[in-house]
Amino acid sequence: MKRLKVLSTTMLLATTMWAQNPVICDRYTPDPAPYVHGDTLYLFVDHDEDVTQNGYFTMKDWLLYSTVDMVNWTYRGTPLTSATFSAWAKQDNDCWASQCIERNGKWYWYVTATIKGEAYPGIGVAVADNPAGPYRDPIGKPLVKGWFKIDPTVMVDDDGQAYLYYGNNMLWYVKLNKNMTSFTGGEVSVNVKDEAAFGPHKNEKGDPNFEEASWIYKRDGKYFLEYAAGGVPEHWAYSTANKATGPWTYQGKVMGEAENSFTIHGGSVEYKGHHYMFYHNGKLPDGGGYKRATCIEEFTRNDDGTLPFINFTTQGVAQLQSVNPYERQEAETINQCKGVKCEGDYNGCYVTDIGSGDYIKVRGVDFGDDGTTRFTARVRAEKACGINIRIGSSSGKVMGKLSVDPTDGQWQEFSCELSSPIKGLRDLYFTYSGKNGANLEFDSWQFTPTSADIHSPQVTGNRSAVTGIYDLNGRRTNGTTPSKTIKIVNGKKVM
Repeated sequence: MKRLKVLSTTMLLATTMWAQNPVICDRYTPDPAPYVHGDTLYLFVDHDEDVTQNGYFTMKDWLLYSTVDMVNWTYRGTPLTSATFSAWAKQDNDCWASQCIERNGKWYWYVTATIKGEAYPGIGVAVADNPAGPYRDPIGKPLVKGWFKIDPTVMVDDDGQAYLYYGNNMLWYVKLNKNMTSFTGGEVSVNVKDEAAFGPHKNEKGDPNFEEASWIYKRDGKYFLEYAAGGVPEHWAYSTANKATGPWTYQGKVMGEAENSFTIHGGSVEYKGHHYMFYHNGKLPDGGGYKRATCIEEFTRNDDGTLPFINFTTQGVAQLQSVNPYERQEAETINQCKGVKCEGDYNGCYVTDIGSGDYIKVRGVDFGDDGTTRFTARVRAEKACGINIRIGSSSGKVMGKLSVDPTDGQWQEFSCELSSPIKGLRDLYFTYSGKNGANLEFDSWQFTPTSADIHSPQVTGNRSAVTGIYDLNGRRTNGTTPSKTIKIVNGKKVM
């Protein structure tokens, strides 16, 4: 059976153009900090709460997502909250901008939080063995603290020296030690009022063009410092230098003022040969300056490696590779959604809060030439309900109806036959079937290829490793003997 791996331009043009920005739909996700590690792009974000309190930023934790195709994003949990920094940070709010990087097998997440009993912030660091955690606060205090010391950005230079930059209307840096949780020497203040370094002053009083949200990296021997500029509302600008410590040279504006948001915060990365600019706006439903959402634009660097001016779009970026429906896929891997929420942590995540009218969209699923006629999902529910499998839209043709029985709080697998085969490259939708109150939770899904020997997700991977007795639904009998069975030896049906 032939299945497509990488999406060609022709295939992309053949599919319907869907709005892609903002890229995360189940939560407000400001201050995106992308990080490429191996084949995966991780997205570390802050979290604006659904309900804004006291007319100001209401932010209680930090979230993690990941992607391998740039359009379907997997929720990886809420690895950090203010409780992670309970030794020094104000609790239940003020979980502000952050950035996370990996070094020598450890993940270091630098965050901004308000210090207990004080009105000013500090920058702390949490450490984990895995990007999804669990994280701990290894020093029990902020690395730095004081007025205007927010929005950390971090890089490790080619010689192994790490730098941490931060600041609002002012800019500092420190040289981190190899442990990444302490620094040598004192803070160095950068002169952001230098117009040659950061652009013309934003007003007659001489206030600097540099605002906040610095983002530092090195490319082709040149150091780039992107940042929010121009006051409120902010735009995105950048400067370059020949050393990580400057002096900096102002290069100009990169993006305009974010739609429906008086702030803009993000940064650029290269991933799988493509250049992406991350930022936030207030364009999600009920969004605004205190309810912001991550967006992405692809761009091409100028011939000399500098950044072009990048326009905002609603369609966002193209898909880099298709989704394989014959491998187990996480239900929390989502392109677009309505009504649902993703929950969980490093032990496992899932989709919850599913009700009437809600949907999940997975973009660019490649069912191949032979297609599929069978679907399996791992779910749990308090009452009988179901999942409708649709193609093309949330109101598209129902290709299959998965019936779910009450599971008594346990995760269980349910399967169903499709009304007709699904073939080719399709956008897949899951919608809810049943009365509200069933409390359906959705963990994972998988289709069985039409050409498979038996209806079993277990044999769609390394089939030669599968040996045993299976019922006609493809479930291993585990010692029981139903009236009709199929014997599998080394992945092949034995008559």
